[in-house]
Amino acid sequence: MARHNLVTGGAGFVGRHLVRLLADRGERVRVLDLDRPKDAAPDVEYLQGSILDEAALDRAMQGAERVFHLAANPNLWHRRPETFLETNLRGTEMVLRAAGRHRPERIVYCSTESILKSYRWKTVPGKDGRIDERIELGVDDMPGPYCRSKFLAERAAMDAAASGQPVVIVNPTLPIGPGDLRLTPPSRMLIGFLNGRIPAFLESEFNLIDVRDVAEGHILAAEKGRIGERYILGHRNLRLSELLALLQRLTGLPMPRMRVPYALAFVAALVDEGLSRLTGRPPNAPITGVRLARTPMVFDCAKAIEELGLPQTPIETALTDFIRFHRQKGEIERPIPALGL
Repeated sequence: MARHNLVTGGAGFVGRHLVRLLADRGERVRVLDLDRPKDAAPDVEYLQGSILDEAALDRAMQGAERVFHLAANPNLWHRRPETFLETNLRGTEMVLRAAGRHRPERIVYCSTESILKSYRWKTVPGKDGRIDERIELGVDDMPGPYCRSKFLAERAAMDAAASGQPVVIVNPTLPIGPGDLRLTPPSRMLIGFLNGRIPAFLESEFNLIDVRDVAEGHILAAEKGRIGERYILGHRNLRLSELLALLQRLTGLPMPRMRVPYALAFVAALVDEGLSRLTGRPPNAPITGVRLARTPMVFDCAKAIEELGLPQTPIETALTDFIRFHRQKGEIERPIPALGL
């Protein structure tokens, strides 16, 4: 008999892939999101509503055996910084309270890798300079309002697990691939480089994973994850200069080679955010993003691979599919002859 799944934020980047995976497996799927996708799947139930609405949560949670909580504000900047706490922390607390009333068999909370590193570090702790799930930080280590809100939301999920709720936590690294309709920060960055609008870069190191593997990782966490544990859903650690070289090989388009020092990038971010407060348009380089890039975000993803069986699709595949998707949508403006686009 098909299980009944609730996906909050199911119209988002990872959520869309998760919903499709569940539906393709014959699962019953209900989505709670502020938006109903234009390409809504006929075999999925969509409820338009907010995780800040208790009545909407109760309707959505009714009969759900598994809850995947992905709804969040994923951006690194907002004109009203308090909105991060409203959506990411308070929303998560309300989802957990609703789950306490309806008692699903498993709750998977989608956290983020960005709360696993202090922006104040000089070096990266851990085995071989890689961060794993055992890292312990405080809210003062977080570089901005987004990260603080997600840190506190993950703590709420951990507390719920400690009090007996069946919560498993996943921390995706940077997901890339097709289907990012709302343009999360990594996608905006890649499109900027591919359109030739970013002449220089701040060298940084991070971890990338195919968004479809992240979606699969959520299901694996529900099936195999240990309650109260976190799992880093990631794949390949890369320097930004290496990623740009890879993009150049895949597309044949020239990528920037000029690097900017951290101090200059930080000052530019201050100016950029100042202009954004006046215009309301998101900055190209949010201060939180620059602070995150200050030291390497290099991750050890062995726990999710070994315990959950997290797939590891080649990053080249994810990038190629990303380029095809956003070129077809017209968001990548330069022709890409190397891919026939």
